[in-house]
Amino acid sequence: MGSNTIQILVAMVIYMAAVIGIGLVYAKKANKSSENYYLGGRSLGPWVTAMSAEASDMSGWLLMGLPGVAYWCGLADAAWTAIGLAVGTYINWLIVSKRLRRYSIRANNSITLPEFFSNRFRENKKVIMTIAALFILIFFTVYAASCFVTCGKLFSTLFGLDYKVMMILGAVFVLVYTILGGFLAESASDFMQAIVMIVALSVIVVIGVVKAGGFGAVMENAQAVPGFLDFFGIATPITTEAGEQIVEAGVPLFEKTTASYGWLSIASCMAWGLGYFGMPQVLLRFMAIRKEKELKMSRRIATVWVVISLAVAVFIGIIGRQLYPVAHLTKASAENVFITLSTSFLPPIIAGFVMAGILAATISSSDSYLLIAASAFAKNIFQGVIKKKASDKQVMTMTRVTLLVIALIGIVIALDENSVIFQIVSFAWAGFGATFGPLMLFSLFWKRTTKAGAIAGMIGGAGMVFFWKLVLNPLGGMFAIYELLPAFIFSAILIVVVSLLTKKPSAEIEEDFEAVKAGAVEGAIEE
Repeated sequence: MGSNTIQILVAMVIYMAAVIGIGLVYAKKANKSSENYYLGGRSLGPWVTAMSAEASDMSGWLLMGLPGVAYWCGLADAAWTAIGLAVGTYINWLIVSKRLRRYSIRANNSITLPEFFSNRFRENKKVIMTIAALFILIFFTVYAASCFVTCGKLFSTLFGLDYKVMMILGAVFVLVYTILGGFLAESASDFMQAIVMIVALSVIVVIGVVKAGGFGAVMENAQAVPGFLDFFGIATPITTEAGEQIVEAGVPLFEKTTASYGWLSIASCMAWGLGYFGMPQVLLRFMAIRKEKELKMSRRIATVWVVISLAVAVFIGIIGRQLYPVAHLTKASAENVFITLSTSFLPPIIAGFVMAGILAATISSSDSYLLIAASAFAKNIFQGVIKKKASDKQVMTMTRVTLLVIALIGIVIALDENSVIFQIVSFAWAGFGATFGPLMLFSLFWKRTTKAGAIAGMIGGAGMVFFWKLVLNPLGGMFAIYELLPAFIFSAILIVVVSLLTKKPSAEIEEDFEAVKAGAVEGAIEE
């Protein structure tokens, strides 16, 4: 291992030690109760709420997946996806955050998403809670796998070590950290990691533009590839049957004509924004903030962070295509472009801290995914259904056991080093968006929503994600649209139809709804 590599490793170890330190600091407070462990006692300030929500949401996908898409096929896919996410972020903070915080308090002080849905409909048999918890387990296990893939790619690319070994070590680190500190440690470290992520992205963009000869040179190079900078067209790499881009005389080959990119493709990418309404790691931050009136500041912070980060991430892919046109010849390899730029342009010790940005993004997301998935089983299924008289200590023990099992399954899914992070994340994102997004909106804003409608919406939305992705999507044409959009619409239709066909909610449920709507919830609004 050369001196440069050692310096990079030292910087990353320092960063990892800081993250572990945060876990240790918060471990004692987190372990006082399951509410502290899962929701931090509703004590987050506006800055931590906003930054931790976005850092846990974006993951290594922001630094590897999104730049990889821009590097591989140009602006359209990456830019429209980024626009959809930015719009979805703002609307979610604007219309969902306040109402959800109030309602989670009114609904018997709910501290997990399945518990909120269950208490919202005042169910006794915990059917909604069980279904919601199971879907969280399924989709967050897939999400955790995408984070482990990021760890494996990062360390194997940097140090030339075996992908599988590095992926497993990364997973173990995340698991230990999550077990230590719970939600408070996760949120505090996510705040720090959000700063690292945006600084890392910005530094690489500035240096990349300078190395490329200026902004004009970057744009001129990109325009030379048909469709690369088009919003309504897309570049198409010419590849072998194995998916590797063909290179002639040191130049990567693209189709000479721009591929069409119509409104269906745009809608498909913009649909990413719908996912926010059902994303547990973001919704929990709405529930955890200490004061409802601070959500306005959090919304502004989150929106600015997201817009800057997404724009810079997309531009990194454009810059990388000019500076290193033949460095990454497969779609999976393209996701390493951020690593290539960082290690090429920066002094090793600084590159190590920038690489920590990827690690930061991965940790900030995977700890959220593991914690929420574990709480879904331990709190909502184990204590809520299997052993209703389970003590807080037993719930905490079951949480840690569940964390271990989920991590092991995630490791198995992540064993394939040719996995494309963007594709793994897109499927899990669709799953959450369609399963919980419509239900969250109708639960908060439509009094006539019934328990049966809620169940139909969750099952129908999740089922359509699988059906569209595995059966219809391969047919191409109009079926090639991102599965989140049709599944979201299908879930919403089911909720409305089934709710109207079943008995209207009880007077107690309607009273809860009206109290939340009026803001008359103790603890929800502070002077």
